[in-house]
Amino acid sequence: MQDNHQILPETLQALDSTELSVLRAIVEGTVNATGDEFFRALVSNLSIATGVESAFIAEFAETKTRVRTLAFWNEGQFADNQEWDLEGTPCQDVLLGGLCHYPSGVWQQFPKEEGIESYLGMPLYGTEGEILGHLALFDKREMPTEPRLLYTFQIFAARATAEFNRIQVIAKLRHSEEQFRDLFDEAPIAYVHEDIESRFISANRAAMRILGITPEQVPGMVGISLAPDTPDAQRRIKEAFESIGRGTDTSGVVLELRRKDNVKPIWIQWWSKPDPSGQFTRTMFIDITERVLMEQEQARLQAQNQYLKEEIKSVHNFDEIVGRSPAIQSLLNNVKRVAATDASVLIQGESGTGKELIAHAIHSASKRQKNPLIKVNCAALPSGLIESELFGHEKGAFTGAIAKRIGRFELADGGTIFLDEIGEIPLDIQVKLLRVLQEQEFERVGGQTPIKVDVRVIAATNRNLHHEVAEKNFREDLYYRLNVFPLTTPPLRDRIDDIPLLAYFLIDKYAMKMGKKVTGISELSMQRLQSYRWPGNIRELENVIERAIILADSATIEIETNLFSGRTESNGKAETANDASFEAVTRQHILSVLEQTRWVIEGANGAAHILNLQPSTLRYRIKKLGIVKPSH
Repeated sequence: MQDNHQILPETLQALDSTELSVLRAIVEGTVNATGDEFFRALVSNLSIATGVESAFIAEFAETKTRVRTLAFWNEGQFADNQEWDLEGTPCQDVLLGGLCHYPSGVWQQFPKEEGIESYLGMPLYGTEGEILGHLALFDKREMPTEPRLLYTFQIFAARATAEFNRIQVIAKLRHSEEQFRDLFDEAPIAYVHEDIESRFISANRAAMRILGITPEQVPGMVGISLAPDTPDAQRRIKEAFESIGRGTDTSGVVLELRRKDNVKPIWIQWWSKPDPSGQFTRTMFIDITERVLMEQEQARLQAQNQYLKEEIKSVHNFDEIVGRSPAIQSLLNNVKRVAATDASVLIQGESGTGKELIAHAIHSASKRQKNPLIKVNCAALPSGLIESELFGHEKGAFTGAIAKRIGRFELADGGTIFLDEIGEIPLDIQVKLLRVLQEQEFERVGGQTPIKVDVRVIAATNRNLHHEVAEKNFREDLYYRLNVFPLTTPPLRDRIDDIPLLAYFLIDKYAMKMGKKVTGISELSMQRLQSYRWPGNIRELENVIERAIILADSATIEIETNLFSGRTESNGKAETANDASFEAVTRQHILSVLEQTRWVIEGANGAAHILNLQPSTLRYRIKKLGIVKPSH
């Protein structure tokens, strides 16, 4: 039966980053083709993109009751073009208007279509709303209704429609330039005549409207002067005009320009053909600004979604804050107060005290909770890439910058950015960070256009930043910008009353994860936990509980003293840690996991996944702990 679908914009968000990249690569494969070459490229790429074995594009023949193919792809190769009557075929339904989808049973409903099980077709409209032809897929297998299939199909149909219309316009121009003189001035597509030095000879109304120029400004206007002074824009326009200088047609080039009247950025798709005399060119272009801005926004959302997916894969120490001690209650009361504002927050405290968890709590209780919380471990970023990670870079900004990158501040627009280990940021980057805090704007590396953002900054450190300021290692003005509302996470030794709650929370977490029936902890073990000094704080407690569950042979775990990084006295007072320090235990644990995974860090079976760490964080700890892969 016929199945009409409307594809919503939300479909794009259903596509994961890999599918978007593949789809973009395939669609861009048709950019430089035109006419018959374009239609052949389109149907072959459509078949590849959808996984459907056959695709064709057709136009009306002599009458509206008969069609012929312009390109026909069938079972992995091009087939000869064909012509047939519409009656008794699913194509007849398509050309009545609207998308038509038969997931199965085509040969039963249309006996002429023997051997065809499924069909998907869509009419292609001209600029005046008339149907010019149609694009179709068919297969011997069923073709289930899937948003990805329908969205991909509509993208290719839109591109086919644009090419149909472009061909029509060009054909009319060639038919009689004198007869259709008004078309030059009134055409919806922009046309200009310019000499080989890019000086305008004439321009139609669409061109003047897009470029923001008046009829008086047309004579002598230099087109290349409208290009912004950025490396990418200058490279594109230089390559385009060098091509014209060689007498080569330039087709479908995307150029970035600035309007003459208000310097607003615009993007055009540009076709230019040198005149045989070599004195001037005939150029047409269309305004694709809306499309480019949409693609940029899609790229931003895609990068944001990819970042959030990576964050979801990581396992945080806790799913919620656990504790009833006065120290933690006082901290949470301050979190509640500051969360309602947009004030910058500086979280200080020892390692392993849950500074990141407090940042999550502030964001979740703020008015920005529906927007992203972007996290940056400043200590884990290579010094040469910190600026690019935070602020992004333009294509060609430096060696290796093969594509434009959106930085973390841009991803966090409208939300919150959490800068962990803020004390590790170099002084030159501190200057640019200060500008973002003061003016809410920055420039990408290699860029010259300021980018406005609305971002709340939460920073964290286990360093004494006041001391770092005195030592000239941290800017004083940046310190006071960050330290609008200071918070301090209490060490676990100041939260002794919370240890039983935390212990049982962690037992539930890891017992479920390991599939063990562990429900309690012995009284002596609890005393040991509460008498220990916990130099590694909650992170160390988590490691101790996890190891105890691994070793457990019953429903009640026992915490032996050899599980601690230091020793405890029987009276509850902590002794100085022995040689098996927390750092040494951590080092040995990481080393054993690396050996287990044959030094593979990333991936489902990598060490980072097993240790519940981000790959960048694990690499930072490997470097910090002096772990070196054996030469063998």
